[in-house]
Amino acid sequence: MLTHVWGLMAHPQREWKQIKDERETLTHLYEHHVLLLAAIPVICSYIGTTQVGWGLGGETTIQLGYLDALGAGIVFYLVILAAVYAVGKVIRAMAKRFTPTPPKQSECIVFAGYVATPMFLSGLVAIYPLVWLCLLAGIIGLCYTAYLLYLGIPSFLNIDREAGFIVSSTTLGFGVLMLEVLLGLTVLLWGYGERIILSLIGA
Repeated sequence: MLTHVWGLMAHPQREWKQIKDERETLTHLYEHHVLLLAAIPVICSYIGTTQVGWGLGGETTIQLGYLDALGAGIVFYLVILAAVYAVGKVIRAMAKRFTPTPPKQSECIVFAGYVATPMFLSGLVAIYPLVWLCLLAGIIGLCYTAYLLYLGIPSFLNIDREAGFIVSSTTLGFGVLMLEVLLGLTVLLWGYGERIILSLIGA
């Protein structure tokens, strides 16, 4: 896992070729990459919201209790795992339009799992959960994810760069939508989860 993480960040073109040649299974991907890296933003958010508190940079912060944060973390983790699967489905659907022999669904999800690596790593800043800081880290992670996507799609799908640009752009657009959903859930679950729970109980 650590080899691919470093490779994707340091020399992505060579790493994509190695990942493709390995023909990794979906089970192996989740066990050795996605399940571990997806835990980074969850664990950091848990620590940040229970020890520091969610804030906008001022003195007012919203701090969750341990049990509330645990519940939010479980939901957040499951959503991240589902997002990787959904992006893989989008890549597979787009691949069918541009190549007569598209890669298998499992291969597309493997690709999606690795292409999300910068987004997973950007979750490290959630240990100090300021909205603007998390947003900045998310944008940086998204930009590098886009770079990995545009670089890896043509060779991975065996299509020309023009078609690869279309597939990458569509996948990136879907990914941005997923990111917005995740950011919204982050604010709701980690920032205002306790208030929502209390309001529901009070109702």
